[in-house]
Amino acid sequence: MKFKRSSGVLLHPTSLPGRYGIGDLGGEAYKFVDWLASAGQRYWQIMPLGPTGYGDSPYSSFSAFAGNTNLVSPDEMLKDDLLDEADLAGAGGVPAGRVDYGKAIEFKRGLLERAFRNFKSGRGGGLREDYGGFLDFAKLWLEDYALFAALRDENADASWHEWVPGLAKREPGALAEARRDFAESVEAHKFYQYLFFRQWLKLKKYAYERGVGVVGDMPIFVAHNSADVWARPRLFKLDGAGAPAVVAGVPPDAFSETGQLWGNPIYDWERMREDGFGWWVDRVRETLKLVDVVRLDHFRGFAAAWEVPAGHATAERGRWVETPGRDIFNAMRAAMGQELPIVAEDLGTITPDVHRLRDEFGFPGMRVLQFAFGGDPHDTHLPHEYTRASFAYTGTHDNDTVVGWFAARSNEGAGAGERRERENCLKYLGTEGEEINWDFIRAVQMSVAVVSVAQLQDVLGLGSEARMNVPASAEGNWGWRFEAGDLTEELAARLKGMTALYGRL
Repeated sequence: MKFKRSSGVLLHPTSLPGRYGIGDLGGEAYKFVDWLASAGQRYWQIMPLGPTGYGDSPYSSFSAFAGNTNLVSPDEMLKDDLLDEADLAGAGGVPAGRVDYGKAIEFKRGLLERAFRNFKSGRGGGLREDYGGFLDFAKLWLEDYALFAALRDENADASWHEWVPGLAKREPGALAEARRDFAESVEAHKFYQYLFFRQWLKLKKYAYERGVGVVGDMPIFVAHNSADVWARPRLFKLDGAGAPAVVAGVPPDAFSETGQLWGNPIYDWERMREDGFGWWVDRVRETLKLVDVVRLDHFRGFAAAWEVPAGHATAERGRWVETPGRDIFNAMRAAMGQELPIVAEDLGTITPDVHRLRDEFGFPGMRVLQFAFGGDPHDTHLPHEYTRASFAYTGTHDNDTVVGWFAARSNEGAGAGERRERENCLKYLGTEGEEINWDFIRAVQMSVAVVSVAQLQDVLGLGSEARMNVPASAEGNWGWRFEAGDLTEELAARLKGMTALYGRL
């Protein structure tokens, strides 16, 4: 797909402000779209929209297809006559600043259950035809997901392979009985998904009408405890008990002596080949109903994946196994009859076969300015080394904010390597560092990269307190939210001016 020279802002919806404990798809999301449009931005980049599990990471989801119902807006449900004002009074006990996932999830789940009961009793009457349309819209995955979610509720969130054998192994009689016994819960989960899709697609249409497209995010692997693995176990390398036989990760490198052990099950690629990689075709097609462009996380896994035998404590003893990425992308392109609007997350240690795969299909890669200042004048993350086929970032959700990154290299405790990065950064950007965030934004905007992206934290000039995620840490992530008054007209004018100056309007 050919992209036009443009720019965008990275912000996950959970980081939007509001009084319900977590950002949602209500009024503040529309205000953010308006602000993006006024700032001349073409893209709103987000993280995966799926339902989150342990650790609240959007990259660990119970489904590759379903939506995160914690993002459903209570105010929008109120407009649809599914709730009353009194129902929202409980929001007073939910923190308005950082996301408190425990309290926010409990509060939102109570509202969803109340909205479902009201819908069943006849309220929200204007939604009935629309709801029927959604059941057809999501028929590919909804039945399996809703039953999976209902059974998770019944099994106190235990992993599916720990359920009673008949359900874990999806024996027809056990599934039929479960559908009868838990019919109300299954229907409720379908309705919760309807609310998410109704609100998200309405917001996406609003953004499109204002010239703002959405860049979504798709992790290559899925969680073992997900509707996807439970519903289609033969597509994954599992043992006889349904547990992963091998798990995903990356080997040791300069950043980790023991590698990274992610724990996701690995696909059985040859079985996927039997139906022309239909699951992958379906996954991309369904994702493109929700977003305009897909960022493929861990793109190098489409050339070869690091497989670690299950039970190992680290990722040190694994092996690279070739994966049929070329055949997968050809199947997608043939099925959809179009060039694929995909961005390849090609960060880290990348081999030539990954570059060949990326370039063969015309996927832009990624460049991250925070990685650029180690001292190599030909580092691919330096703007003078960018190609047009790049999305250039000040930093990603896995990085510190620019201000935080710079501060860590400016304090007394900085190591020699960090101090050297700071010196290289200041020399390269020709700055004293007084507004280092704007120096970074200017550098990626003026580069040849077809799209430049800044984290909203960097546009706001925030420090490490606003960092979204620290990789390999299990707690304290994904909680940052900005405040309602942060997005001013002056800030939009400044960003738009720079965007116009470098030909990205």
